Amino acid sequence: MQENQLMISREELAEEVKLREQISKAIRIVQNRISKRKISALMEEIQFKTLIQNLILEAATEDPEKDPHPATGINVLEDLLKKIIPILEDDFKVLTTSEQQRESFRSHVIHGVRNALAPVQASEKAGEAGAEEPAEDAGLSEDVDINIEDEDEEGKFIDIDDKKPEAEEEPADPRDEFGIDGEDETGRNAAYNSFKKIQSQIIDAYSLLGDEKDQGIFYDYLITNLKLYFDKFETELQTRLNEPTTPEYEKQAGELDEPADPAGDDLDLDQPAL
Repeated sequence: MQENQLMISREELAEEVKLREQISKAIRIVQNRISKRKISALMEEIQFKTLIQNLILEAATEDPEKDPHPATGINVLEDLLKKIIPILEDDFKVLTTSEQQRESFRSHVIHGVRNALAPVQASEKAGEAGAEEPAEDAGLSEDVDINIEDEDEEGKFIDIDDKKPEAEEEPADPRDEFGIDGEDETGRNAAYNSFKKIQSQIIDAYSLLGDEKDQGIFYDYLITNLKLYFDKFETELQTRLNEPTTPEYEKQAGELDEPADPAGDDLDLDQPAL
């Protein structure tokens, strides 16, 4: 009698263990399917954003057969973007350690563009204001008499060797002046090197425009397009970077790829309750 009870207990225990394994396996399958759906939805969202950005930037793409834009500022800006965007893209996509590096690069480049064009804008406004003021008489009607009293030779001597040598100051790092407080230093350094390659081209393009309306369009669209292109670069980079994973996930994902065992995956509802 006791042996029969012992056998029954062992059989029940075996069935219970088997049922627990089946339930655990089913839970893992459901979790993995949910994870794959989330990843798929995320990829679709990224692809959709990329499509929208490409449509927004279509006006800035190279098309030699299309008609020029009615605004000269846009035409000049388009030529400029063709020169500087490939440079910015290459330097931006090198920064793969962290998103903070790329955010810093983006902020410093846009900040640098604003600072580079500010003196040009101020100079042109000052020139316009100066043109409206009457010019002063360059000639002076008064005669100035300069009387130099006689001095002895010793008083006339100018000692050119009497200068004390000035202490040499350590040259400041220009990247510090270029930098923005609180931003990543690696991104700042990369942005500094990248901006040096494009700074003169930006200033030359803006200086080409004499019409105030064209200047305003050029400036606004330049900043807007830089931001949009940086968004585009970030999206493209995210799709290429490997997604972080774990050995446990890889093991469970491998189980999903294995052929399903009808006998093992089906839950027997007639099994005894836990």
